Amino acid sequence: MKSKILIIGACGQIGSELTFKLREIYGHDNVIASDISYSNLEVVNSGLFEIVDAQNYASVKVCVEKYNIDTIYLMAAMLSATGEKFPMKAWDLNMESLFHVLNLARAKFVKHIFWPSSIAVFGPTTPKNYTPQYTVMEPTTVYGITKQVGERWCEYYHNKYGVDVRSLRYPGIISWKTLPGGGTTDYAVEIYHKAITDGHYNCFLAEDTELPMMFMDDAIKATVDIMQASNDAIKIRSSYNLSAISFTPKQVAESIKKHIPDFSIQYQPDYRQEIANSWPKNINDSYARQDWKWKHAFNLEDITNEMLFQLDKKYHPTKIESK
Repeated sequence: MKSKILIIGACGQIGSELTFKLREIYGHDNVIASDISYSNLEVVNSGLFEIVDAQNYASVKVCVEKYNIDTIYLMAAMLSATGEKFPMKAWDLNMESLFHVLNLARAKFVKHIFWPSSIAVFGPTTPKNYTPQYTVMEPTTVYGITKQVGERWCEYYHNKYGVDVRSLRYPGIISWKTLPGGGTTDYAVEIYHKAITDGHYNCFLAEDTELPMMFMDDAIKATVDIMQASNDAIKIRSSYNLSAISFTPKQVAESIKKHIPDFSIQYQPDYRQEIANSWPKNINDSYARQDWKWKHAFNLEDITNEMLFQLDKKYHPTKIESK
């Protein structure tokens, strides 16, 4: 019997691409996409879709019972930069949605949960280089606080109630398919769009701000891999460190100039710089690589090649394409 999967927050940056991948693996009829609105018509029109309010327990439970769901991917969240503008809204959304899903699993309505954490759980007192799995975590953003608290609750529900919850601490995610969702690492997506459309980018981080990043394909693969791993392989029930590569805005700009020599960039750090300064430069994810054999595929040159190629097709659809 195939899994019946519900994706909450399916119209978001990661949720949308995860929806398509899971449908490819498990079949369209076994993956129900949901969100609070019809904001992503590509997702809405691609298969089964329901309006679900992640902050309303009854709304989630009705959908779970309607489709006999056994696995939930909770992708709904307010991210770091947006969360600083609306701190209580970020707290309410990020925490209430998690409790609703955990309690559904505790009550045996669902069997498996994926919940994403983030490098935002770390703070200025965390070691910056090769940040270990177990270390000091004193986040300075509401988003990071919700993720740190969420990790503790996930582990608690697993230890206390046997809930099968699995989690990854995502780094910054880069994708050409969907626009950024209000995160501090969004520059690494915006810069490629502006390179194609304007030939110039005003970057909201300083040129030497090194942060852990990952191409969307790798992030989706990691999500699928951890959920397909055997129960015995998952040793960490708070959240696994996850890493691919780290780079600075200047390094991204240099990789773009190899393809677009006239591309220019100006650095105008804003309030997001302080957030970025509190995060690690790179991550030690040896537990993920050991426990469930995680391995990334994309380096910076691979990412730049794919981003520029795909965005050029998007913005110039009539142009003769070559790669």
